[in-house]
Amino acid sequence: MRLLTHLRHVDLAVPDHDKQLDFYAGVWGLTKVAGDSGISFLAAEGSPEQYVVRLRAAAEKRLDLISYGVATPADVDTLAERLLAGGVPLISRPGKADTPGGGYAFRFFDVDGRTIEVSADVAARRHRRIEEREAIPVRLSHVVLNSTDPGRTRRWYERHLGFALSDTLRSPHLGEIMHFMRISGQHHSMGFARGPHTSLHHVSFEMRGLDECMRGSGRVMRAGFRKIWGPGRHLAGDNAFTYFHDPHGNVVEYTTEMEELDEDTWHPHVYDVSKPEVTDQWGTAGVLNELVAEESFNDVDPGVFVAPPV
Repeated sequence: MRLLTHLRHVDLAVPDHDKQLDFYAGVWGLTKVAGDSGISFLAAEGSPEQYVVRLRAAAEKRLDLISYGVATPADVDTLAERLLAGGVPLISRPGKADTPGGGYAFRFFDVDGRTIEVSADVAARRHRRIEEREAIPVRLSHVVLNSTDPGRTRRWYERHLGFALSDTLRSPHLGEIMHFMRISGQHHSMGFARGPHTSLHHVSFEMRGLDECMRGSGRVMRAGFRKIWGPGRHLAGDNAFTYFHDPHGNVVEYTTEMEELDEDTWHPHVYDVSKPEVTDQWGTAGVLNELVAEESFNDVDPGVFVAPPV
């Protein structure tokens, strides 16, 4: 039974907190809503989530955690007991959350050693409709993670968290290189990419529409930040995209028009990435070659939990 309902936020640790904050709260278009010395919480104006990105000052860059929501505190307890019974190591038991909006939450490690949080009863933030030509993120769209064995990661998320496979990208030379995973009709809120080490691949933010996606991309380019790839439109998910590096080398994406699936009738596809129309239906983004792909490998994540040998 699927209990997860939606993606809440992504928490990043970085050596230069102020530089990262200037990017996300300025150029990228998020709003700082809370914070203290060395920590900031940033919301998307169109989202009821208290925040969609948390930034924390740290000696080493890392992915602190990814947070998902469930409907009720009872679902939090049910999922925690289910994970314990499945041998999943918990970081904390369900209890009161002390982050903005409060709620009831717990944390655990996924199969690759990343910290995942699940919460319920978080107070909704007062949000608003994003207007035409207002080129700021509406909400957090999805997260893609690098894994040395994306098939294993996919199976773990299917078994323990109820994710379903939407589509797979396959290379004639490397085999399966990316799995798109969903917890609702949205084509994906999580993805797993084949990489040389465990790390963050990219974080994606939903824009109001194509015009806003393009205007936002232009603003980031004019500010001098590195555009990696785009604009274009993927085949898997049918969403438009442009990818950039944030000041610490994390990949961030503006996206819009993600496909909504009929889960009762959907059957996953396996797409061949050697065909250019698979990675970009429009043909405007440029070739997705190995050099472009390597831009999303990111640094080795020092925050990953490695279980001691038995």
